[in-house]
Amino acid sequence: MLDKSPRPTTVPNDLAAHWMPFTANRAFKKNPRMLAGAKDMHYITVDGRKIIDAAAGMWCCNAGHGRSQIAEAIGQQAAALDYAPPFQFGIPQAFELANRIADLAPSGLDHVFFCNSGSEAADTALKMALAYHQINGQGSRTRLIGRVRGYHGVGFGGTSVGGIVNNRKLFGTLLTGVDHIPATYDREKQAFTKGEPEYGAHFAEELENLVALHGANTIAAVIVEPMAGSTGVIPAPKGYLKRLREITQKHGILLIFDEVITGFGRLGHAFAAERYGVTPDLLTFAKGVTNGAAPMGGVLVRDTIHDAFMSGPEHMVEFTHGYTYSAHPIACAAGLATLNIYRDEKLFEHAKAIEPKWADAVMSLKGLPNVLDIRTVGLTAGIDLAALPDAVGKRGYQAMEHAFHNTDLMLRIAGDTLALTPPLIINEDQIGEIVEKVGKVIKAVA
Repeated sequence: MLDKSPRPTTVPNDLAAHWMPFTANRAFKKNPRMLAGAKDMHYITVDGRKIIDAAAGMWCCNAGHGRSQIAEAIGQQAAALDYAPPFQFGIPQAFELANRIADLAPSGLDHVFFCNSGSEAADTALKMALAYHQINGQGSRTRLIGRVRGYHGVGFGGTSVGGIVNNRKLFGTLLTGVDHIPATYDREKQAFTKGEPEYGAHFAEELENLVALHGANTIAAVIVEPMAGSTGVIPAPKGYLKRLREITQKHGILLIFDEVITGFGRLGHAFAAERYGVTPDLLTFAKGVTNGAAPMGGVLVRDTIHDAFMSGPEHMVEFTHGYTYSAHPIACAAGLATLNIYRDEKLFEHAKAIEPKWADAVMSLKGLPNVLDIRTVGLTAGIDLAALPDAVGKRGYQAMEHAFHNTDLMLRIAGDTLALTPPLIINEDQIGEIVEKVGKVIKAVA
């Protein structure tokens, strides 16, 4: 029988009730990593320690923490208009933000559909692709193609096209009609690469094999990350994305870039599409659009796709999709304030300028115990550590714990890979501090 006896009231922060997402809950609750504040490049723990943030929160606080401009914009907006229904009604801030984002995007991606997260953005883009082919008279195009080791959030669509095994295996068959092209990583030929590896453009050719297998007239879209982040920082090889664009255009397949991580300066440009000179048909974003201060995501849409929906009676809904909190007033205010900071402080330009120093510094860790590979691109780095025997992921977890509790450092892990993705405001001294601390962590878990 379910125990409904009252919970203890003497411990207001009892840890049992909160089932934490993507967290080893039992291990965390034995030795919690609790945060109470944040400012600029640092988090503040509940016991007052300053923890340097080498993860930009979770790839999202690109302008650093505690930005007064964003906090003030959120407060003013909440006082003036806390909520407005996004279906059939609008707010000026949503249209202003959409225009600002479209201005940053490659030419042709001129329309923005707002949602609340990267997961929702991925599912939105996939639904757009399927619906576009339906209204275009190609309803047989229902197949979706992802990539091995790809991550596109946790919705049913994003999980289905995602290619990280542990994120998929508990959830049954997911969506049918999904296939995957290979990952672009080959350690033997790409190890210790700064920027885009020379080897690997040919991995795009595997899409032709799927076209031959399924038929081009059955494939709706291909979705890839320009830099696969959540799997451990895997940059696209030189020429890979251009070749994918050529193949998709040849066969009438839509190309979706998932830029939830790479958007808003992470690779030295507003979007990675600009860095690689490739314009997709749809581009998802989230995280950095509000500097993590409020939930928001969205999809940038090519004109031809948007315009195809604008048919039929004008009083009818063109795209039967959306969320209660799409273009939420507070998120829009946070987004506008964030874009002002990026522009006024030239943070995208700063990230591009400091990338070589970041890459050199992180590569100095080569040769430390158990370091199998280091990859850098933009202001990101992935450091692969050798797994402990019969305990894949444990060394990475120990590194994260040691970093927080003993080295005053926050980093992210993907199994036994350490992922470094600092705020774009980082300076050379802070690069040195992070790399020095990561070196201590690697040695401590050797």
